[in-house]
Amino acid sequence: MELVEYADVEMMMIDLANVIAGELRETLAVEEMASLAVPGGTTPGPIFDTLCGVDLDWGRVNVLLTDERWVPESSDRSNTRLLRERLLVDRAAAATYLPLFAEGGSAEEMLPQLSQAIAPALPLSVCLLGMGADMHTASIFPGADRLHDALNGSDILYPMRAPGAPEPRITLSAHVLRQAVRRHIVITGDAKRAALDAALKLSPSEAPVAAVLSGATVHWARA
Repeated sequence: MELVEYADVEMMMIDLANVIAGELRETLAVEEMASLAVPGGTTPGPIFDTLCGVDLDWGRVNVLLTDERWVPESSDRSNTRLLRERLLVDRAAAATYLPLFAEGGSAEEMLPQLSQAIAPALPLSVCLLGMGADMHTASIFPGADRLHDALNGSDILYPMRAPGAPEPRITLSAHVLRQAVRRHIVITGDAKRAALDAALKLSPSEAPVAAVLSGATVHWARA
């Protein structure tokens, strides 16, 4: 794991957006398509604001979330809604979006369809992850019902139900996240830095982010 510290959050977000753009360009120079997985939530929003305007061949980029709540895009809790508002705009509107939600059934029922659409985009060219203060990443939560499967299984996606989460989640598996060619984790604030330090000493079952730290670049700034 490499840790990169920044003087302030704004600088970190701009720099990280440019790093990701450069890595996508490098991929497109040698591959027909590139794939970018990103988290939801408020933290990566400023990265999206910069990245969406970057001049690259977005028509050859597949974009997907690392995880999604099992809610329609019209919901305020939809991560897809955030992407459509802040990443899949401007030049990045030409990218192909691979959803982690589908109407017509439960998370379990729709999983094969969603996984089939994602499979050709793997391994991920670039994966951006966040981390919660509880040391979860994507929707791989401590205490979740499918924690062991998501950490150790070989499937692309897993449905997850976790204490305190009002709806089911869909998450990329730790296997898929680890297979990403380039992996970045972005965190802000002293609490999350302390959580990262703790995760380095814990097992993935206790701190799921520990499953994806090896080979990752962690970007941190004090909020």
